Amino acid sequence: MADGPTGSTVPRRQLGRNLRDLRNRARLTVRAAAKKLEWSEAKMWRIETGQTPLRSLDVQAMCLVYGAPADLTEALMGLAKETKARGWWHAYGDVIPDGFDVYVGLEEAAESLSLYESDLVHGLLQTDGYAREVIRTHIRGISEAELDGRVRLRIERQALLTRATDPTVLRVALGEAVLRRPVGGPEVMMRQLAHLAYVAGLPNISIRVTPLAAGLHSGVVTGSFVILRFPLTGDGTATEPPTVYADGYTGGLYLDKDREVQQYDAAFTDIWEASLDEQASLRLISEVAGSYGKG
Repeated sequence: MADGPTGSTVPRRQLGRNLRDLRNRARLTVRAAAKKLEWSEAKMWRIETGQTPLRSLDVQAMCLVYGAPADLTEALMGLAKETKARGWWHAYGDVIPDGFDVYVGLEEAAESLSLYESDLVHGLLQTDGYAREVIRTHIRGISEAELDGRVRLRIERQALLTRATDPTVLRVALGEAVLRRPVGGPEVMMRQLAHLAYVAGLPNISIRVTPLAAGLHSGVVTGSFVILRFPLTGDGTATEPPTVYADGYTGGLYLDKDREVQQYDAAFTDIWEASLDEQASLRLISEVAGSYGKG
């Protein structure tokens, strides 16, 4: 995908998905919605497939026709402002209400994920106890009710790895520090590392550990990131462009320009090659898990 003047497609795609879902919930066909808005069906298709940036006023008009609630209308209007940006930071809770999560939607649609984690187990591989400790630390003062909800969401996301049809292909490089950093105490870590050993045996999941002895590699510079790739259409083109996601303390960075994705692809290859192979990684995971049992 070329680096065009309309910039990142991530907000356009997310906006299109949500407008399409609103139209479907309103039980309107594309033709009926286009007629109400006095637009062409072709314009509706371009909007819903993320092919074009969109003005906030147009989003407001669509939400009015679809009967969208005020908070979601405001969120989508905010997202529309990002559709012309060259790159964007999405700060959780800024203009996006609870339940409207860009990354989760992309993750669910992805065919494969290549990810590097330097410090923590990735959310798709976390156990309940581990996730609970991570979320409690990330959101100081969180209520137990909200904590329970966030943990449930994190665990439910993992269903895409074991679904009967087209489970997501996962390649995971974990820094050795992930295994050795005690999160939640010895019992939580033993269960977490046992879970890693289990999922590493699934046919669609490959896990490698990047040892501290590997020294300087690309992951030291990049920090943690995920590369998402999406299914192909019948003619062999991707349904959506590859996207890189890097999580931050106050938000997530989304990148989908060719040059950006290529740089992260090269970084992941370097990290993967600097890591132990799958068998040696599994032995190290088991060894470190055993050390928590001796405490």
